[in-house]
Amino acid sequence: MTDSVHDMGGVDGFGKVEPEPNEPAFHEKWEGRVMAINRAMGAGGAWNIDMSRSSRELLRPVTYLASSYYGKWLIAMENLAIERGFVGRDELEAGHSLHQAKPLKRGMLKLADLARVLTRGSFTRPTNTAAKFRIGDRVRTKNLHPKTHTRLPRYVRGHVGTVERIHGTHVFPDTAALDQGDNPQWLYTVVFDGPELWGDDADPTLKVSVDAFEPYLERA
Repeated sequence: MTDSVHDMGGVDGFGKVEPEPNEPAFHEKWEGRVMAINRAMGAGGAWNIDMSRSSRELLRPVTYLASSYYGKWLIAMENLAIERGFVGRDELEAGHSLHQAKPLKRGMLKLADLARVLTRGSFTRPTNTAAKFRIGDRVRTKNLHPKTHTRLPRYVRGHVGTVERIHGTHVFPDTAALDQGDNPQWLYTVVFDGPELWGDDADPTLKVSVDAFEPYLERA
């Protein structure tokens, strides 16, 4: 979550969430196609999930706020494909191939690969480091303001919470989004009291749980 318009947790002025009754997975046929292309490109090794998330976070605020959910996916995916050399902007404008295609790291998606692609992979990775924190430890989230992808939301930065669970070591999104490898880090569930996040007027019984990687935390 770069410091951009997408990180809306705790931000006022957008009105309440209005759930759509019986909402379909896709409202238009093209939305399903956008998701399928993104999954196919990821399966082929064009990019990973954190690169994909980061590309949406980097959209201009006016574009982000004016676009539908899969509209954001489409624009960001086009940008990512251009940036990583899989398509030219002239080809997108023409609507067809104009140049020799850059090969995918894992090759093109085949029917035999479908079951693997539709199964969520594990992000657990081994490491030789010991967990810095234990269940019950009081920790403070660092007041980070990265220009690139992070999974630490702004509304918890600089606040104190308690480690409730240790999830082991996982791919670190901050470096994976930059194509810098898995860089496994310990992952914790940290619980915050409502007043700690929202002030003395907040419901004192409210608790907020956030999964936070070890580099985001320091001892309180």
